[in-house]
Amino acid sequence: MDRAAWEAGLARDGFAGPLDRRMEAGQVVPEHSHPFDARLLILDGAFILTCGGETRRYGPGESFELAADVPHAEAFGPEGATYLVGRRARG
Repeated sequence: MDRAAWEAGLARDGFAGPLDRRMEAGQVVPEHSHPFDARLLILDGAFILTCGGETRRYGPGESFELAADVPHAEAFGPEGATYLVGRRARG
């Protein structure tokens, strides 16, 4: 997905951001949740999301959204991951 189009979608859909994030190679974030909706765009590397018993790997140009309060775990490939995240408050 094109970064400019993705950022325009954030504003259109009420998300704040984006924030630039970088996670190190092989880093793992155990199961947790966030009190906000999150929309991510992967710029480089691999973002591996485990949610609801399913694991999916996202690479450069791919985007996904995760609703608030949904338990999930995150892992990052051997090259780490660089991504943008937008956040939207719930309620």
